[in-house]
Amino acid sequence: MPHISGEFNVKMAVEAMSAVAADSGIGRMSLDKQYHGALDAFGSGEMLAYMDRELGSGAYVAMERVQGTLDGRRGSFLLCHTGTMERGAAGLKVAVVPDSGRDELSGLGGTLQIRVEGGKHYYDFDYTLGPAVA
Repeated sequence: MPHISGEFNVKMAVEAMSAVAADSGIGRMSLDKQYHGALDAFGSGEMLAYMDRELGSGAYVAMERVQGTLDGRRGSFLLCHTGTMERGAAGLKVAVVPDSGRDELSGLGGTLQIRVEGGKHYYDFDYTLGPAVA
């Protein structure tokens, strides 16, 4: 299974939310990312999040479309993010949405880990390229 790592930049912007979200404390944000390295791509997506800052507990979900090149193969795919924090202990899963790969990334699967070190964001991506989807 190929493994790649690199840095990425992320910008988040608060978006309008529904009355249900406003009443519950759920926030909505747009995501814009630029991946560098073997994943040379632009990501854009939507995130819903809730955080109880006093307790340090919360969760977020996001869908992100990534478009560019992965180890020289051009195409796009979707990532599904699910994250939780329980009294400061974080858990995060970011997975390629099955059958979402397009063009030369058709058949892509895998998981992506996110690290924040020294104020910078990094990814570690383990992926497979199975048979292309017809």
